Amino acid sequence: MMITKPSFLALFALCLCAACSTSDPGVPTTAFVGATVWDGTGAAAQANTTLFVRQGRIVGMSSDGRTPPGTDVVETIDLTGRYVIPGLINAHGHVSGLWADDDIEDEVDRVRGDLELFARYGVTTVNSLGDTDAVLTARDAASPSDPRARLLAAGPVISASDPAQARADALTNADAGVDWLKLRVDDNLGTSAKMPWDAVEAVLDVADERGLRLATHLFYLEDGKRLLEMGSSMVAHSVRDVDVDQEFLEILRETGVCYVPTLTREVSTFAYGERPDFFDDPFFQQFAHSGEVARVSDPDFMARMSASSTAEGYRAALEVALRNVKAVSDAGLPVAMGTDAGPAGRFPGYFEHMELWMMGHAGLSPAQVLQSATSVAAACLELGDRGVLAPGMWADFAVMTEDPLVDLEHTRSLERVYVAGQRVQ
Repeated sequence: MMITKPSFLALFALCLCAACSTSDPGVPTTAFVGATVWDGTGAAAQANTTLFVRQGRIVGMSSDGRTPPGTDVVETIDLTGRYVIPGLINAHGHVSGLWADDDIEDEVDRVRGDLELFARYGVTTVNSLGDTDAVLTARDAASPSDPRARLLAAGPVISASDPAQARADALTNADAGVDWLKLRVDDNLGTSAKMPWDAVEAVLDVADERGLRLATHLFYLEDGKRLLEMGSSMVAHSVRDVDVDQEFLEILRETGVCYVPTLTREVSTFAYGERPDFFDDPFFQQFAHSGEVARVSDPDFMARMSASSTAEGYRAALEVALRNVKAVSDAGLPVAMGTDAGPAGRFPGYFEHMELWMMGHAGLSPAQVLQSATSVAAACLELGDRGVLAPGMWADFAVMTEDPLVDLEHTRSLERVYVAGQRVQ
């Protein structure tokens, strides 16, 4: 797995620009001392490292005890014996407001509740690829130093079959100020009609006109090839019908488009046919939404899922998806972590960790997986101010008591999370 060269250079060019804004001497600084820090670039982790954070950004890193010139450290936070990685970036999630506390009624506040839940699990940025006006309002009202997940938004998913309507829907989203456009090319295992190609072309035209990136929901290999050749900016789900071939890999290489597996999306389509083992995981239980657990645990719901032929179809698709993420990674192409978490049955935060573990089970190394969720995801989303722990970057990071580079399951040892140097509660 690697970051394509243009994205990598853009990432660090933006980092250097950000560093210029945090260099004012005399501004109070917090020192996070003593941790083993993995910076997200793929370099080896550094023991006994200090992160110096000022105004929400990293202004220095030291493994020799030196303090950056002009730094006025007013607070020291001891992370001795801990392991620090960049905050996780979900390249394909959904912020729905479903997961906020039941007593919150305002739609925008419910969106903020979702973002707080993501952040508690160490997910500090979410690219929401299908959402409502309330999501855009919450994004625009957020402060960069809010201790919750940062947000990108795509507006409603575009799926109209009529080209004129598809274009109108895309223009409505663009006028609303979305970060991405998202369309859906899928027949739900043969149970519905796919979006026609002339409608897809109409959305791509809007993306080109407005300078927006287009993420495409897909299932079939041949659709994936065609969408990439037409100009899709992201493969927002795994190819799940057959194993990817060399032609697909070469198109990915030529276009530089990122592949986002969303393995846990498939899990959510069949897992509740019986009580899933992860319901007993204390890491799940600490923030699980009790109402949603109860809904998917209802005997009638479980019986319907257990008897569903569609559920069985997606269970088989998951096996293909696991092979394909390994093939894309082995080809040296960028894989960005994404989960499709946020809709009903897809538990935000926990599903991101499950995605990491599943990518490991598919055969990727811990370092490859963690890069997919940090620096690679940041580069794929063209976010030059996060995903790596370095001077100039936002101080978004997760603190663990066990080393996730030794075993991805150690992400369960997540102890605390910081966004812009502020601890998430």
